[in-house]
Amino acid sequence: MLYSLIKPLLFALDAESAHNLTLKALKISEACGVLALLPKPPVCQPRQVMGIHFPNAVGLAAGLDKNAAYIDGLAALGFGHIEVGTVTPRPQPGNPQPRLFRVVNAQGIINRFGFNNLGVDALVENVKRARFCDAGHRGVLGINIGKNFDTPNENAVDDYLICLRKVYAHASYVTVNISSPNTKNLRQLQEKEALSKLLSTLKSEQEKLVEAHGRYVPIALKIAPDLEVEQVNEIADLLMLHQMDGVIATNTTLAREAVMGLLHAEESGGLSGAPVRDKSTQIIQLLSQRLQGSLPIIGVGGILNGVDAKAKIAAGASLVQVYSGLIYRGPALVSEVCQALG
Repeated sequence: MLYSLIKPLLFALDAESAHNLTLKALKISEACGVLALLPKPPVCQPRQVMGIHFPNAVGLAAGLDKNAAYIDGLAALGFGHIEVGTVTPRPQPGNPQPRLFRVVNAQGIINRFGFNNLGVDALVENVKRARFCDAGHRGVLGINIGKNFDTPNENAVDDYLICLRKVYAHASYVTVNISSPNTKNLRQLQEKEALSKLLSTLKSEQEKLVEAHGRYVPIALKIAPDLEVEQVNEIADLLMLHQMDGVIATNTTLAREAVMGLLHAEESGGLSGAPVRDKSTQIIQLLSQRLQGSLPIIGVGGILNGVDAKAKIAAGASLVQVYSGLIYRGPALVSEVCQALG
């Protein structure tokens, strides 16, 4: 109810200003105890995925809290897990503004942020300060890692290793992002040879980190929706070959058929929200058919209500994540999806 009053004011601002203002307001509200007055989300069935206990099946997708600066405020909205990042080894400003656009008539968002973040060291310090992550709370935190824009693809594995080593002790699971369309040539890492090398190296490093830290932190791969059936099958086969722990499907799309002719539709960047819903669900279904339960799928892309979330689960996902839906629906979406999934 409250969000329906605030939404017109936020939508009167440019998209990135509204994004930043909302996060700052959320942080202040949490610090002042205002969020504690919100209705509690319904009790939902917990899930055991990747060896982790998730209190419910609804998570926050990466991209909203890039530097892990707003974890506690976001946790108050009732998420079963929160994924922060994408983070890179070194700080980088991302692409020039404007770089975030609403495609309102299609309930879509286009972004070309380009992994803007303060670097992995700053993110780790923020995680250390979050109550959600302390011993008394033990919230489920995913940390999404990427490469710097100026690191050539042949050296990309080095960036992922730097981030993996630094976040390992602080994450419930780590997501390897090779599917953002806003870092030049990043999606080439989804190609068979490059991906096999990356996964093999990360899996080997994971084994060393398990021994060093005395705990196993699962690694998931986040893939794009703009893949042919053969590519999806290749990726699924590599995930099984290298014994990865999970796959997140999907990132944003470069396709524009669903928003053609609408305001901002021609802006470059990744399109999320309702226009990517069906593409994402199709990728989940293809993965599920190929993986045959050998590793779990986290479904993300275009969830704006409980029905959308149930479709992801029916296609083969074990958990779901939301992001763009929050912009259009507000925090009530979390409770609605949680209730729909039971």
